[in-house]
Amino acid sequence: MTMPFYVAPEQVMKDRADYARKGIARGRSLVALEYAEGIALVAENPSGTLHKISEIYDRIGFAGVGKYNEFEMLKIAGIRHADVRGYSYSREDVTARALANGYAQTLGQVFTHEMKPLEIEILVAELGVDGGADQLYHILYDGTVFDEERYTVLGGEAEAIAGRMDSSWTEGWTMTDALRAAVAALAGPDRTLAADELEVAALSRRDGRRAFRRIEDRELDELLGASPPP
Repeated sequence: MTMPFYVAPEQVMKDRADYARKGIARGRSLVALEYAEGIALVAENPSGTLHKISEIYDRIGFAGVGKYNEFEMLKIAGIRHADVRGYSYSREDVTARALANGYAQTLGQVFTHEMKPLEIEILVAELGVDGGADQLYHILYDGTVFDEERYTVLGGEAEAIAGRMDSSWTEGWTMTDALRAAVAALAGPDRTLAADELEVAALSRRDGRRAFRRIEDRELDELLGASPPP
């Protein structure tokens, strides 16, 4: 009788983690950071149609890095969950924490039981209102959840980008300052990122219940300090 090939569980988990990290590292990174009026979401993304940043529900945003089809699937599931919960109970019952916990369970189950883990990291961000704190939940490929403060970085170069963010951080900065700091951190010292290479959105307390909005075209050029097209 042929003996089954044995691999230690620790080695299996390590191989899956290495596989997921390599897949994530092939993509471009993303920064989410708090500013005086809300939360800015800034991603390096030259595509104008394949969005890495989206709205989930009132005052809740979603962002993902890695394989687009995998985090897009989770985004759609999150939107459906939020719609059903908000309709069945109340809109206030839809929270980033509940969504983050659901995503963590899904990612953890796939990482533990499936042959191939999901090659993604995702972010669920919720805008604080009525004196409540903003919330940034960073969920890894294995279901690990980090409750971040001030800013968080997703993607393969997260450590270097986070270091640049930490050195430039200023409490209560404007949207313009926050955006420029995020872009500088994503680009690093050896290159620059133009507006058409970025995807930018904000959860702003000025925009009421539907706080999510995309920042594009002329507005993005002006915030970055570029001369807008005629």
